[in-house]
Amino acid sequence: MAAASASSSLSLLPRTLNHHSSTPHPNRLALSGLTPKTQALRTRHGRRARATVRAAAVETLEKADTSLVEKSVNTIRFLSIDAVEKANSGHPGLPMGCAPMGHILYDEVMRYNPSNPYWFNRDRFVLSAGHGCMLQYALLHLAGYDSVKEEDLKSFRQWGSRTPGHPENFETPGVEVTTGPLGQGIANAVGLAAAEKHLAARYNKPDNEIVDHYTYVILGDGCQMEGISNEACSLAGHWGLGKLIAFYDDNHISIDGDTEIAFTESVDTRFEGLGWHVIWVKNGNTGYDEIRAAIKEAKAVKDKPTLIKVTTTIGYGSPNKANSYSVHGSALGAKEVDATRKNLGWPFEPFHVPEDVKKHWSRHIPDGAALEAEWNAKFAEYEKKYKEEAAELKSIITGELPAGWDKALPTYTPESAADATRNLSQQCLNALAKVLPGLLGGSADLASSNMTLLKMFGDFQKGTPEERNVRFGVREHGMGAICNGIALHSGLIPYCATFFVFTDYMRAAIRISALSEAGVIYVMTHDSIGLGEDGPTHQPIEHLASFRAMPNILMLRPADGNETAGAYKIAVLNRKRPSILALSRQKLPQLPGTSIEGVEKGGYAISDNSSGNKPDVILIGTGSELEIAAKAGDELRKEGKTVRVVSLVSWELFDEQSEAYKESVLPAAVTARVSIEAGSTFGWEKIVGTKGKAIGIDRFGASAPAGKIYKEFGLTVEAVIEAAKAV
Repeated sequence: MAAASASSSLSLLPRTLNHHSSTPHPNRLALSGLTPKTQALRTRHGRRARATVRAAAVETLEKADTSLVEKSVNTIRFLSIDAVEKANSGHPGLPMGCAPMGHILYDEVMRYNPSNPYWFNRDRFVLSAGHGCMLQYALLHLAGYDSVKEEDLKSFRQWGSRTPGHPENFETPGVEVTTGPLGQGIANAVGLAAAEKHLAARYNKPDNEIVDHYTYVILGDGCQMEGISNEACSLAGHWGLGKLIAFYDDNHISIDGDTEIAFTESVDTRFEGLGWHVIWVKNGNTGYDEIRAAIKEAKAVKDKPTLIKVTTTIGYGSPNKANSYSVHGSALGAKEVDATRKNLGWPFEPFHVPEDVKKHWSRHIPDGAALEAEWNAKFAEYEKKYKEEAAELKSIITGELPAGWDKALPTYTPESAADATRNLSQQCLNALAKVLPGLLGGSADLASSNMTLLKMFGDFQKGTPEERNVRFGVREHGMGAICNGIALHSGLIPYCATFFVFTDYMRAAIRISALSEAGVIYVMTHDSIGLGEDGPTHQPIEHLASFRAMPNILMLRPADGNETAGAYKIAVLNRKRPSILALSRQKLPQLPGTSIEGVEKGGYAISDNSSGNKPDVILIGTGSELEIAAKAGDELRKEGKTVRVVSLVSWELFDEQSEAYKESVLPAAVTARVSIEAGSTFGWEKIVGTKGKAIGIDRFGASAPAGKIYKEFGLTVEAVIEAAKAV
């Protein structure tokens, strides 16, 4: 498997890449000095925050006159209306209400290059309220992104469309992260902003701030209600992410009706308590100067993220459906579309962009190219003065791994001391941190138990953002989504950790990792009933099976040191596919026959005394139970049996091997198979077949020391031998 590298083709869009590719998104930047290969590239009860305007200006492009702004805003509204109407599916209300703030952001404030959506130093935009995606598609279309042409708007929500029903980063260049499940986007935005702050702290110099961009996000009442937003925004305030600016679409409406029925807290007060600067724009419908002033104030606040509460009317302009839940999630209908056209004085046919609006927005293509060229020149100067830092930053941005990085991984022999794979994991992490400058991460308040501390670095904090140990606190869900943002920001390699059972608290974020091709490394310890006395609340049973059922994710359960090192090698290489490492609390021996190379195949034989690919029986184990299978194999061989013992560390990797290789490990003719794993037997019939036997646990666990509980649950050498004789 080759190390990750940047693509050289501007025409190669992320949606055309292999979903399991280890290469990063193309064209994250065009850097002078790079090789040609990498160069192409509402609350009603809220208090109005003090309107103290600080002395820093919003960097704006040439401001249009108000009439043209209104025309542009209505263009955004009607592109959204028309696309939803044509699809007869979608959410027109948010785009109609948020068009003014969207226009000002994309037309006057944000720095980006439509010709290279992956230019590194661009400002990032996240539509956390992803159901309103036609807002973003309309903005990308007007700004000149090739990914959203008129025909794409006309194919909104259709098969194969680059304008799907919620923003998807792997489908639409210009979309930074995949949003849809509410709250994920704002948490992703926290990760994007944290990545910017971290890289700026490490690489900026007094005479050259080479990392300097903002993260903007629009979120709605639904995002505010989801608990994940509070987890992530609490960390954003704690970390002082001054370049994170969130616009809260305060429109008082959710799917079930007015938010008065369920959501009456003071969002302003809550965010002030979380350490955010809060501003209230009372007229988000036509208050263009209010929105501009709020952004100016937000950018002047350097030590806090800012929440701009923008009070809007959902479905603004619709005479009969505005300010109602009926405009939230369905097309207006032909009659109401006509009424809205008349109400807003819009005489144009569907999908029409007036020439003066088109001309006004057309400047973003040359201006974006100029912004990138200016930054490339700035980087060239940086590279001359700071060669080492420039080379390191370049490797992070492009995702190119240092030559021979995997040689840093530790290896073990059967004579090496027995140890828990969580401890062996920490050895791997600390070895990799020395050779992978983009590796950073942490735990949900369990670092000393997950064994995830990078011993040579300090803590990523408000005052020390250059450090690489991230303290997430007890916020599993927010942690996962923040790591998605970090992974999708550039070539950073984030890892995060908790107990394996608590993946239940973060499953939605892990699923988005897989869907959006964010190569987060999930370090999950206490992987079985082997954790013992904590009991069934802490003992994962169904979790291995559930993640094996999830597309585009690697579920790895290493058995010892060599397999743990192999799991990390795979996880680092897979930058477009997340990995979960399930690691033991209890000590395990270093087994003969295990290897890093074997892990790369997903499944392989660690011992075999048969010939002709015809063993009498095949014993299959994962993780801590591989030792049990190996011991049972030894006993059966004493009785004259030919036995193959197989480590099936990753079902996904094994499935991807050639049919010839899979046959060499699990020959179809050998139906005498026994598997053993301290988890649900669900799915194992695929491996052992109808004539085989799967030993596992199909009930919740219990409190007892590890040895006792293994015996009581029948996870023993004797049970494997008995099953082997029966099959």
